Amino acid sequence: MATEAPAHGGYLDILRAPHAARLLAGTLVGRLPNGTGPIAMTLFVRDQGGSYTLAGGLIAAYGVANAVGQPLLGRAVDLKGQPRVQLPAAVLSALGMALFALAGIGNLALAYAAVVVAGLFTPPLEGGLRALWPSVLGREDRVHRAYALDAVAQEVMFTVGPLLVTLLVALWSPAAALLVINALGILGALAVVLSEPSRTWRSAAREAHWLGALRSPGLLALLGSFFFVGLALGSITVAAVAYADDRGTPSVYGWLMAALGLGALIGGVVYGGRRWTGAPERRLRALVALLALCYLPLMLTPGPVAMTGLAALAGVFLAPVLACAFIVVDRHAPRGTVTEAFSWLVTTFGVGAALGSAVAGPAVELAGTVAGFAVAGAGGLVALLVLLATGRVLAAPDTPGGPGDAARHADGEVVPGAVHAEKNTH
Repeated sequence: MATEAPAHGGYLDILRAPHAARLLAGTLVGRLPNGTGPIAMTLFVRDQGGSYTLAGGLIAAYGVANAVGQPLLGRAVDLKGQPRVQLPAAVLSALGMALFALAGIGNLALAYAAVVVAGLFTPPLEGGLRALWPSVLGREDRVHRAYALDAVAQEVMFTVGPLLVTLLVALWSPAAALLVINALGILGALAVVLSEPSRTWRSAAREAHWLGALRSPGLLALLGSFFFVGLALGSITVAAVAYADDRGTPSVYGWLMAALGLGALIGGVVYGGRRWTGAPERRLRALVALLALCYLPLMLTPGPVAMTGLAALAGVFLAPVLACAFIVVDRHAPRGTVTEAFSWLVTTFGVGAALGSAVAGPAVELAGTVAGFAVAGAGGLVALLVLLATGRVLAAPDTPGGPGDAARHADGEVVPGAVHAEKNTH
C-alpha cells in the first residue's frame, strides 16, 4: 500500500538534513570514474589507434576487477571504518587509471594491469552512502525516501557522466578526460570521508565468518534475482544498438538510452513521493513483475518514435525496484556487514549486466534484433521467478543488523529512532 507523502516529507526534506546534500553529491562525484569508465576507456583506446575488441577486453578486465574488489572493500569498510578504506582506495584507483592514460596501449600488459588496479580499488561509495543514511536521517520513512532519491540520482549521473566525458574529449583529449574524471573521483571521495557522519560511523560488532554478508539466505535470494535484473538491462543496451543499425540511424541508440533513463527518473520520483506500508519484500515482487512486464513490449520493435516511448516505459520501474531492493538489503544483511551487503548488490547487478551484453550479442546475430530484446524480457521474468521461489526465505528477515548497524557512532551509542530498531538481536 502507498499513501501520499506530506509536503514536508519529500526530497527537499531529505536534502535539507545536515550533511545529506554533501554526502549525496560527494558520492555521485566520487562514482564518476566508475560510471563513465567504459565510454572514457573506449574513446581513449580508439584515439590511440586500438580496436573495439581491445577496448572491450580492457573494459571487461576493469569490470571483473571491480566486481571482485567491491565486496572485499565493503567488508574492509565494515571492519575499519570509511575514511581508512574509501579515500586510499579512491587514490589507488585513480593512480591506476592515470597510469593507463599516460602509458597508453603500447604495452598491453601494462595497460591491462593498470585498468585492473583501477577496477579493483574502486571505492564502495554506494554501499557506504546507504550505510550512512540512517545515522543522518534517523526516521525509517526518511531513509526509505533517501534510497529512492539515491536511485534517481544514479540515473542523473549515468546521463550527465557520459556527456561530461565527451565535453572533456572535445575540449582536450580522451587522455585528459580520463585524468580529470578520476581527479574528480578523488575529490568526491574526500568530500564524503571528511564529513562528520563518515568519520564517526562504525559498523556494529559482527560475527566472525568467512562468508560475511553472504551467510544470509534472504540476501542470497535477492542477489540471485538482481543478477537477472542486471542481465536484462545489459541486454537492452546491445539490442538497442542493433535496432539503431537496422533503422540506419545511429542516433536512435542515444534516444533509446535517454528515454530509458528518463523513465527511470520519472518512476523514481513518483515512488519516492509516496509513503509505503507493508513488507518491502512483497512490494519488491510486485515491482519486479511490473519491470519484467514493461520489458516485453520492446520485442515489438516499432518505428523510432514509438520505440522511444516503449524504452521510457521499460525504465519506469527500474529506480523503484532499486530503491525497494536497498530496503530489503538492510533487512537481511547480517549484523556488521551492511556496507559489504550493499557492495554485493552492486557487484551482482554489474556481473549480470555484463553477461546480458555478452548473451544479447550472439542472440542478435543468430535471430535478429527481436531476439536481443527477448533476452531482456526473459531476464526480467527469471528475476521474478527467483523472488517467487524464495518467497519464504525473504518473508521474515532473521538476521540482525542492517540499518541499525549504520546508525551506530564511534562512541557505541545508537541514534534514537534508528531504522528497524525493533529488529531482534542475537
